[in-house]
Parts: sequence; structure tokens; C-alpha cells
Amino acid sequence: MRVHLYTVKTEKQWEAYLSLDLRVDLFYWAERGKLVVFRETVPLGAANYIVAQFQSETKMDGWKEGQWLAYMQKIYKTDLKDFDTGWEGDNRNEPVVVFEKGIAGRGDSVWEWSGTNVGVKAGMFLGEIQGRCGLQTNEIWSRLNSEAERMARRIRGRALFAHELQDMLGGTDIEHGVDYWRTLAQLAYVRGELDLASGLAYKLAARRFPGLRRQGELRCRRCGSGAAQHHRTACASCGSANCAYCEACLTMGRSRFCSPLLHGASRTGRSHAPAPGTRPRAAAEPQARWRLSPAQHAASRAALAFLQQPCAAAASPAAGGAAAGVPSFLLWAVTGAGKTEMIFPLIAYALEREQQVLIATPRRDVVLELQPRLQQAFPADKLVTLYGGSEERWTDGRIVLSTTHQLMRFWQKFDLVIIDELDAFPYHNNEQLQYAAAKACKPDGKFIFLSATPPEPMQRKVRAGRLQHAKVPVRFHRHPLPVPRLLPIKPVHYYLQRNTLPSNLIGKLQHSLDRGAQIFVFITRIKHAEPLVRLLRRYFADIPIAGTSSADVERAEKVLGFRRKETRMLVTTTILERGVTVPRSDVFILDADSSLFDSASLVQMAGRAGRSKDAPYGQVYFCAEYKNRSQMSAIRQIQAMNRLARREGYFQRETRAEGVAEGGGCGSS
Repeated sequence: MRVHLYTVKTEKQWEAYLSLDLRVDLFYWAERGKLVVFRETVPLGAANYIVAQFQSETKMDGWKEGQWLAYMQKIYKTDLKDFDTGWEGDNRNEPVVVFEKGIAGRGDSVWEWSGTNVGVKAGMFLGEIQGRCGLQTNEIWSRLNSEAERMARRIRGRALFAHELQDMLGGTDIEHGVDYWRTLAQLAYVRGELDLASGLAYKLAARRFPGLRRQGELRCRRCGSGAAQHHRTACASCGSANCAYCEACLTMGRSRFCSPLLHGASRTGRSHAPAPGTRPRAAAEPQARWRLSPAQHAASRAALAFLQQPCAAAASPAAGGAAAGVPSFLLWAVTGAGKTEMIFPLIAYALEREQQVLIATPRRDVVLELQPRLQQAFPADKLVTLYGGSEERWTDGRIVLSTTHQLMRFWQKFDLVIIDELDAFPYHNNEQLQYAAAKACKPDGKFIFLSATPPEPMQRKVRAGRLQHAKVPVRFHRHPLPVPRLLPIKPVHYYLQRNTLPSNLIGKLQHSLDRGAQIFVFITRIKHAEPLVRLLRRYFADIPIAGTSSADVERAEKVLGFRRKETRMLVTTTILERGVTVPRSDVFILDADSSLFDSASLVQMAGRAGRSKDAPYGQVYFCAEYKNRSQMSAIRQIQAMNRLARREGYFQRETRAEGVAEGGGCGSS
């Protein structure tokens, strides 16, 4: 898209603007100031950059047309030389048009403008709107202002491209033509109710968002990707031969250097607190209201204390997906600790202050699982659920439950952002999704991170005292975590080639079956799943055994059958390392010494055992030819949490003998 550039002299200073619909600007500034309009249009990205670089100077009051043109050309020729802007800057007649203050003639049919005509007939503008709205001329401007204000409210806290804006407005009465959105967007822009940016832009705030180290680098405003993810092609929209677009977020629509990205301005300042003299129930009694265990209660109270801190006191360095300077808090809770219940008091605290809350998780299945639990916990508050294909994509709610990919459409909307499973794919080590989460939070908002296995950089910040946190070292049923045992066997492919299994593995599997357990058998490779299932069926012919992976179209049905105990043994890849609770289950991790299993994934897989309060004692085996750093680190983490829980008195007194409850330590068996 190509747009006009102009400057206007207000009562205070000169200001620069870009325009999607110059008719709006000419009318808006008619009685407000002196306009200098540049006849030649430029790609939106170039205009956006020039506007950002513009600096008012007193001497501009006496500038002639040629001086204005030279000033603007100096900016784009210096900084935008890699882009074909199409702004030739030759000496054609009237390259700059000046409109003096007091633009005359608001007649019923045609407006006559002082100064040179730039091909803008305001009368045509009025006539078009009048025909669509059926209003008299003197009512049109009021109608435009009303509709622009309503549109700005609709997109408040969002970042939308033109096709997304039109999709959002499609169900409203703001429907007066294909390009009518430009008219309303331009009016809201000059009124300061939204920001008109370009999909790709320079000068993003490096201190606010992670991964942005060079201020002058071209970045995608939707996902934050840099030059490595950009491609340049000829563009029919702006006429450039090398218009850049972002490849990283292409599935959500093309983000170009010339495509308009509208940022709806969020409410400024902190949201309203309760009336003086009232004490929020969530902050006072999380344990009683939400029936939390002692460990859950202590963690929630610590997180509530963090939320009550001023932003400056709560701010910390960038931590595992948070932007530098954004106040962040880590809830480090073991698998099965009941993280969802722990965030209920935090959500209630924010809602009682009329704040907006975002709960984001990398996986759609977790979103669908959390939805009914949040609805039951907060029935009086509007809950919006967002994922690929969601019908609530343009709905506003006080609580938003979303996959992390959907955050790319938000801009400084939420007071409280809760990121669940920050160490999980695809959020972990994904700068685009971390950027999306950071820009979804208000400048004075706060982050809460949830994880059983925080990334190592985040753990280092915890150890160094640079990240506020709370540890929950015990599960909700208050029994110790099963500590993995080492079971020495050769790699899986060795046994598949020989069509046999080792006796020590068969013995442990039989023991689990005899005690009535269901068995997770984790493997590293999809191609091993079906051959291993066939081999296991030779040894356990009377036991229903299934295998699944990310390539299995029947995965959901097989997992459901395992939950229903229709299957006793399930061979699976790491797709089931999280979010699956099966009562009375044991875990066998084959090829545990593989480089594909880090300590975090081993801890998560081990966390499938012993999750039920009716059967809190499970068995976990790291089955490998060698023990490596990842295995030993995972065992140490689990043991450390058990020691902390015991020291804090979180375990039930009537626990079984330590050798049984904790899996007998980390020796071979």
C-alpha cells in the first residue's frame, strides 16, 4: 500500500502524519493548522519510518516547498536506500502542496480548498458517505466520528492487519464499502485512538522485547522476526520491486513492509482498585476460598504478594520468555502439584481490580481442558477461548484463555499474563512466541510463569536471586514424587533387530502388571513404535497393548482407551510427556541415555507416575545402556523437591517406607 505524507503546524509544533485517506486529514485539520502535503505517495513502511524520524524545528515556519521536500528525501535516501520507495523527488511542478489555516467551504455538495488542488474532492467524499448513510451533510461528520470511535474501541489492545480488521468488522454496522475501513482508521489515527504501523518496521523497542538487539534492524511487528526470516519480492500493492515480507508468520497472512498494521490503543495506567477500606478476598484467604493444600497456599500467597508490588519493585531481567524489565514471577511446581488451582487466587485478584487476564499455553488440548475448569471457577466473568479455528477470535472477555500463537494479534491488552508450560514446545526457545507474549502485556502489566521444569537460564536467575519465585515441591495428594531407578539394557533398535527383549525389562513390566498398574513405555523414535508393540505382544499375549505417536491419526482414540483402562500398556513418544493423568501408572523410558531426552523431558515423563491420590506410589525406570548427565540431573531434581517438601512438612505423616515411596533411590536394580 502507498500512502500520503504530510506535516501540520499545530498550536505547539510541527507534526508529521501518514494518510490512508487524505480526504479525512484535509477535513480534520481544516480549522486546526497549516498543512504541507507531499504529492508523491510512498510505501507505508517508508512513510511510517519517516514519520517516526520527523523532528519539529522552528525554522520550518518559513520553509518553502523545495525545503520541505529536501528534508523528507534526506531521511528516506539515508535510511531507506535498500528499498525502492518510488519517491523520485524530481523537479516536477508542485511536488509539495501547502494548505493555509482556515481551509474554506463546508458546503452541501463540494468543498473548495484554498491552495493547489491535490486531486482530492471532498464533495465526492461527502457524497459517498451521504449516499451510504442516508444522512444530511451536517450530520455526516458526527457519524464518522462516532463510527471511528466505535471501531477504535473494538480493536483496543489488538494488532490487526487490514484483512483481519475487515473480518472483525464484518458482523457490525460499520459496513459502507470495501475501503470504508480506511476512512474510519485514518480518522481514529489523527484523533490518537489507534496507531498506524507497517507489518515490517525499523526502530522497534529493543529494551521492551526479547531478541531485538539492533535498533536499526528491520523487524516484523507481528512476530518480531528479523532479517533472516525476511524475503523481498515485487509488490503490486506498493509498486516496489523489493518489498520485504516476513516468512516466519506467513501462515497468519502476509506481513509486508507496505501492509498496514493497526494497533488499538489500550487504556493507560493501572486498572481501578477496589474501593477504600475493602480488602480483596483473593488476597486474604486463598486457602479457604480455593481449598488449596498448604504448599499450594504458600505459593499462591507469594505470587499475590508479587502482584501487590509496584511495577518498579517487581521488575526483573528478562527471564525465560519475558521481556527485559517486565515484572515476572515463577511458580515452580512439580508435576501433578495442581498449578491450575494455584492461579485461581491470582486471577480473582486481578478481576476484583477490573483488570484483564490472559492465560496462555503452547498446546490446544490444554486450552480445551482448562476451559471448563475456568468457567466453573469464575462463572460471572466472560471467558474467551482462542485457538486455531476458534469462533471467539474477535470476542472480548475479562479472561482470555489462548494458545501462544494467537497472542500475535494482541497489543498491550492484558494487565496479568500467565504463561503455562513455558518450557514446552513450541513456546520454549521460540523468540517469535515470546515476543508475542511480551507485546500482549500492558507496559505496566505483570507476568506469571508456570513450570515443573523451568529452562536452565531461568533456574540460574532463581539461584542468583534475580527472579522472584515460589516452589511447590509436593503434589496435591502430599505424597513423595517417585524417584526413577536405573535399569541397564541395550538400545531399543538392538532388541528389535534380534526380535527379543531383555529379561530384566520383562520382569519389571510383569511386576507392574501384577500390581494392577497401567504402563507408559516412552521411546525416542516414531518408527520404533509399531515394531515394539508387536514384540511386546509376544511376551504379554493376554495384555492389551497399543502404540501411538504424533504421526498416528488414531492417537486421540488410543489415549482415551488407555485412560479407560481398555489398554494396559501404551508405547508412545514424548507427545504424552505432559498433561496426561492415568491413575495407578508406572513409567518405563527406553533409550533414556538418548540425546533426544534432556533432563526436563525425563522429569516430565517420570511425572506421569503416581499422580492419583488413590494410587500415589508409582514406579519409574530409566532404561538405558549408560547413565548420563540428563538422567542424573533429572533424578537429582526429583530428590531435591522431595527433600524440600519433607523439610517444609508438606508430606502426609502416614507415608510408606522411603524406599517404596521414593522408588528406592537412583541405583540400578
